Amino acid sequence: MTDVLIIGAGPSGAVASAFLAQKGYDVLVLERQKFPRFSIGESLLANSAQILSEVGMLDAVMQKSFQFKNGAAFVCGDMYTDFNFVDKVTEGYPFTFQVPRAEFDQVLANEAARFGAKVRYEVEITAVDASGERPVVTSKTADGTIEVHTPRFVLDGSGFGRTLPRLLDLEKPSDFPTRGALFCHVKDNIVSGEFDRQKIRIGINPTDREIWSWLIPFSNGNCSLGIVATKEQHAKYTGTNEERLWGLIAAEPKLKELLVNALSVRPVGEIVGYAANVKTLHGPGFALLGNAAEFLDPVFSSGVTIALYSAKLAAQTLDRQLRGEKVNWQSDFAEPLMFGVETFRTFVNGWYDMSLQDVIFAKNKDPKIHRMICSVLAGYVWDPANPYNGPQSSRRLHTLAQMCRQRNHIGE
Repeated sequence: MTDVLIIGAGPSGAVASAFLAQKGYDVLVLERQKFPRFSIGESLLANSAQILSEVGMLDAVMQKSFQFKNGAAFVCGDMYTDFNFVDKVTEGYPFTFQVPRAEFDQVLANEAARFGAKVRYEVEITAVDASGERPVVTSKTADGTIEVHTPRFVLDGSGFGRTLPRLLDLEKPSDFPTRGALFCHVKDNIVSGEFDRQKIRIGINPTDREIWSWLIPFSNGNCSLGIVATKEQHAKYTGTNEERLWGLIAAEPKLKELLVNALSVRPVGEIVGYAANVKTLHGPGFALLGNAAEFLDPVFSSGVTIALYSAKLAAQTLDRQLRGEKVNWQSDFAEPLMFGVETFRTFVNGWYDMSLQDVIFAKNKDPKIHRMICSVLAGYVWDPANPYNGPQSSRRLHTLAQMCRQRNHIGE
């Protein structure tokens, strides 16, 4: 009899299943797609490496020779600043990786299977009933076979598929403005030393600072390349997705110059209106992980880190419950998870209202505060000792931004 059914074999599903399988539970993972498969979200945060180490998956990831990542660089016109994850206030790994997700996700799913989880691909969840003593999950295989599962608990790690939110009417509109991303992979052919391949490069359109680009280098000489803008900003560029993407790149001269010899190796894709939210993170017999619950914005590469942390937190809570302990999913899972998610929300909002950009590019930074901000950018957003984490993060960030503006104005 299945103890835990996990929907999705992506990072959250793989990590949750690995945690639980190592505790001795019978874990079944059902994945709608066939792996390996393409996904964006390719630049990880240092806290992801920390969690992968805790679950015993980091060695397998390191053996794949993914691109080492030690921080992030920000560029806007002639302004440049960077953060090295070793320069943070929170304990934990100071490095991570930049990964083609098809390979990375397959590694994690294989590790989950090695730890004892049963992982099945090309199985779609078609119905879920959470009203009884046990959840009832109906699935359909690639050959059309219908199966009914009655696990003790269900974890939804379906990512953008958002299986339980759709089937259980849990979806709630996000309060973020509708933005879209155009993205592809390129053989970048960038001259050695022209930019730091150990960091994600976040470029900002110098005339419209709400438009930004990502450049994520891989170890094979390719890069993931993307541009994020509002629907209205995207609408100013016409033609094919390829033409629109390179039109937006041309509006960021430093990026255009960097990619002068780049060659596309993957067709341009587009995602519009990716921000999502839910009414609840848990219910009778189920909990939501990672992007299945909420997705904010790609600017700080928070997606995989939230997925892994939610998987760890849910698995720990569920282990206690299945061992007969009394747990409270709101106080033991939802509220601790949202402490960090709200920190990321503060920084995303601060990015688009320019307060965080003003902090990032500030002159004469206070070294201690720089290390606190670096910890957030490294994904250590659940550290209560960092004043820029948690429910007070918005007020403190905006106060800091005002101080930076005043200092910079005085020094000019």
